[in-house]
Amino acid sequence: MNFGEKLKQIRTDKNLTQPQFAEAIGIEQSYLSKLENDKSQPSADMFSTIVKSLQLTPRDLLADIDRTILQSSLRHIPEVSQFLNGEVQRRVHDTRKYVWSAAAACLLGFAMMLAANDGIFFANNLYKYKSQGVILDGESDQIFEQFPKIESLKTAARAVTAQESLKSQADFEANRVKVQTIEVWGNRGGVFFEPASNGKRKFELADVAYVHPMQNKILQYLGALLMFSGFLLVVVEWRMRKAGGGRHVAA
Repeated sequence: MNFGEKLKQIRTDKNLTQPQFAEAIGIEQSYLSKLENDKSQPSADMFSTIVKSLQLTPRDLLADIDRTILQSSLRHIPEVSQFLNGEVQRRVHDTRKYVWSAAAACLLGFAMMLAANDGIFFANNLYKYKSQGVILDGESDQIFEQFPKIESLKTAARAVTAQESLKSQADFEANRVKVQTIEVWGNRGGVFFEPASNGKRKFELADVAYVHPMQNKILQYLGALLMFSGFLLVVVEWRMRKAGGGRHVAA
């Protein structure tokens, strides 16, 4: 749209004839006709008069006018130069906003993927612990490992017969050995204890399995999506800016 078309559009929107519109602005109808038909361009003073008479801001009047016209035939008007400079500053601001948003999205996405891979929020390793049985109060923590050795020493010292030793070990196995296995996501170390009736249970690490939980799969997916969105945001902004620049040159 050129300046004359914009001026005519404003007059039409106000439902005014050329004589009425010219009187409202304070110019001759013949001069208004030249402006509307782009046979004349307004001076800086006339532009200010038109803006004030119509109670518009320069931006309201210039927003729809082709940028090529603003940069050529209307460039001598200070308000036009200010408007164009403001457009440049807005584009720079928008570009920075896009870049920072894209960088933040990529950084957050990468951090989420790292967190999922390292199991920071949701553990990736499943720990299996095994307990031989309940250690009674006053007994050694190694009772289940030491009992057969103690019986062997008794036999060697001839404190008990071999048959009595075997029977004692069989009774111990039958009455005391109650194997319990648990699986936990968090690493509780090589050994930990839990209270039990008349004593405690000693749990020892038996196995560690890498099991990627669904929470981390979702976290990785969201992280990858955020990174892709960040790159896409930069590409879209660059193409829009390039297309906009191309239109200005082509016009």
